[in-house]
Amino acid sequence: MNTPVTIVGAGLGGLTLARVLHLHGIPATVYEAEASPTSRAQGGMLDIHEYNGQVALAAAGLTAQFHRLVLHGRESYRVVDRDGTVLYDKPDDGCGDSPEVQRAALRRLLLDSLPAGTVRWGHKVVAVNAPGRSGAAVNAPGHPAFAVNAASEGRHEVHFADGTSVVTAMLVGADGTWSRVRPLLSDAVPQYGGGSAVETFLFDGDNRHPATAKAVGGGSLFGFDQAASGKLFLVHRESDGNLHAYLWLARPLEWFAAIDFTDPAAATARIAQEVEGWAPELTALITASDTAPVHRPHFGLPVDHRWERKAGVTLLGDAAHVQPPNGEGANLAMLDGAELGAAIAAGSEAALGAYEEAMFARSAAAAAEGVAMNAVLLGDNAARNLINLLR
Repeated sequence: MNTPVTIVGAGLGGLTLARVLHLHGIPATVYEAEASPTSRAQGGMLDIHEYNGQVALAAAGLTAQFHRLVLHGRESYRVVDRDGTVLYDKPDDGCGDSPEVQRAALRRLLLDSLPAGTVRWGHKVVAVNAPGRSGAAVNAPGHPAFAVNAASEGRHEVHFADGTSVVTAMLVGADGTWSRVRPLLSDAVPQYGGGSAVETFLFDGDNRHPATAKAVGGGSLFGFDQAASGKLFLVHRESDGNLHAYLWLARPLEWFAAIDFTDPAAATARIAQEVEGWAPELTALITASDTAPVHRPHFGLPVDHRWERKAGVTLLGDAAHVQPPNGEGANLAMLDGAELGAAIAAGSEAALGAYEEAMFARSAAAAAEGVAMNAVLLGDNAARNLINLLR
């Protein structure tokens, strides 16, 4: 099967690219390893910034539809000490420029904006044939080997786990942290940043967990132990009153490996020890969770990650510049998708090169800010430093 543009990965960036190409009349096919749009939970809240994510949605012609998804009142911030004392409270005054939406709802909006059949579900990439690299094998520690073989000049052949394949003139890796496409362009491998989150949920918080819901407030909660560092509760109030919590811990991967997350009760008990003595409305985020705790390690590529331009292939989003959590990942991915769509529509290698150079610059700036922000959140005097940033 021949296709002009092949996108690997149906995340927000890949779908934004497909939508912008569709508006330009350029056919594209998105291949996604997941079996269906609902086979996996899509994460929690996203704040969509006016300077990147909203720019991308405007390019995709979806601004009005996006605003109908916004959860109003969520741009409030509360900082508390471990005993529940409120150290800072910033209500949502309606003047914020980063409205909050559910990731799943935004992804559905993008999916619904595409022609039927654009996304091919259940297609896991296992190999890519690349021109000029006969028989080579690119193996990066930390994710499955990515085989690279010979191909006809100027085109790539993508092979899937079900034995099928496609030949494409333009291959885009939009496949996240452990991208199968990235090794065609770069030898860089994401590295652990020294911290992880443990994710939990309290469903229907106002009715089932009123004390915790009251503590969280209307938007986001940051909880600290002012006498210690390397520990942070980050909680979002989502739709239907659900409370989505992350306990960030500055611990090595080996520390988390010693916890059996396949045993929810044992994992919960071990993680609860990390907040022993905290206010009960905060510890309930762990002990009363309606879901098993999930370990979310934070990986990142080098801040200045880049590659030399190669015809017929490029990257966007986390495949190009995964970085520690900083509220920019989804926004950057969507802007990458929008700008890459315009570059492909321009129809020249110069336009694609310009897309990559602009992406390198903005992602490096965002990554540097993210590293600094994570140092604030997990460092000494974290509560005071965060309050100064929020004022």
